[in-house]
Amino acid sequence: MSAAAKSPGKFTISQAIDSLGVSKFTISIFFLVGIAMMFDGYDYMIISYTNTQIMQEFFGPAGNDALKGALSSWSTIGIVVGSFAAGPLSDKFGRRKILTIGTFMYGLLTIPCIFAPNYEVFAVFRVLAGLFLGVCTPIVTTLFTEFTPTKQRSFFITFGMAWMIVGWVMAALVGTVMVQVATWHWCYAIGALPVIYAFIFGKFTPESAHWCAVHGKLDGAVKTLERIEKRAGKEIPYELKPENLLVPPVSAKSSPAEVWKGKYLKTTIALVIIYFAGNFSIYGVNAWLPALMLEATGGAVTASYMLAMAQNAASVVANCTTGFVSEAMGRKRNLIFGYGLSVVACLIVSQVVKLPAETSFWPYLIAFVFMGFALNYAITAAQPMMSESYPTEFRNSGVATIVALGKSAGILSPIILGGLKAAGWAFSPLIALLAAPMAFGFLAGFLLPKGAKGMNIDDIADEAADAKA
Repeated sequence: MSAAAKSPGKFTISQAIDSLGVSKFTISIFFLVGIAMMFDGYDYMIISYTNTQIMQEFFGPAGNDALKGALSSWSTIGIVVGSFAAGPLSDKFGRRKILTIGTFMYGLLTIPCIFAPNYEVFAVFRVLAGLFLGVCTPIVTTLFTEFTPTKQRSFFITFGMAWMIVGWVMAALVGTVMVQVATWHWCYAIGALPVIYAFIFGKFTPESAHWCAVHGKLDGAVKTLERIEKRAGKEIPYELKPENLLVPPVSAKSSPAEVWKGKYLKTTIALVIIYFAGNFSIYGVNAWLPALMLEATGGAVTASYMLAMAQNAASVVANCTTGFVSEAMGRKRNLIFGYGLSVVACLIVSQVVKLPAETSFWPYLIAFVFMGFALNYAITAAQPMMSESYPTEFRNSGVATIVALGKSAGILSPIILGGLKAAGWAFSPLIALLAAPMAFGFLAGFLLPKGAKGMNIDDIADEAADAKA
């Protein structure tokens, strides 16, 4: 299309991105942003596959069961704090810049874990790496929201979260092999690769045009649109000039505190409950899944970890499925359905694990695949609601607040469940217990608005401005 054939009229950034549909640029962002999320998933899950070896190195063959449960929580402490910081930082300084720095730093701070001489040093650097790891989930969700076409936005947000599960599977594969043929240290050497990847991400990922526009950087927004157009291999049917951009009204107040005020208060409370519930159950299952699978396979390490990988593979399918269903039936209905399904799944698995482990491999496999699917379907269904509920100027502050408070469940869950296990609880009541938070999430879903199905980013901003008028 020649410059003369392009419309000289006004246009919004959403109209420009939507005009290209799903393009080569969309796919490139899916991989660039997704790989950053994959390392996030790997970093979290690798501890579950190496904790026994780590505790034996630091405390001898008997290990230390009291500190073993806490081992999964150290990075999560950093993640919670880092997630809180990610919101205002990326809303002020830009999505790309903060995610690039975060990716580089959590890779860099993983390196000392490889050479940690004792438990205390290992734990300190897990917390420090977690601080920068915490920026990933909020910004990834926001970037998928702001870079993808309106009609496919929910799919890319939810499918994008599947990269975290890919990281879990990668951790299972690496953990399964390395703890048998080498040492746990190599698992964390691989976890340091984001030091290199950060440069690739920073080079090929543009800044969000929506972020540029609401910060008055119209030239920057146009440059991003030009990069999108070039990589897409298609032309945007508008003259890409700063003066042609229509920018939605920007709130005079755009601090992180806005997510707790006015029309956003009920939505924020509901989403925090929902995300906390989902994380409590998922982190609880993942922290103890390898141990349960080891019991189910009579001590066969490879078979037990393969069971865990099958469960994680089902989680990837769930991430893909929930995006399609969300577009079809709406965000709110899909979320409520997912949490209801999870309650049922937890109760079913709590009964299956009562079967004799040595003769029940296939019932265990089917039950855990179903639970992995249900839990991840539910929590991923919340992702579009999180990013679509707030305007661009404090969107990532909203997402980061929910992620930070929600992921605090990842600190509590392994410790609580580990304490109950040490107190003599069997796996059956422990898994049945996970149905309780999912039931709270199910009820909290009814507090949510209907969602932004079919609305582009600029429509969401206009609606927010109208509500304040």
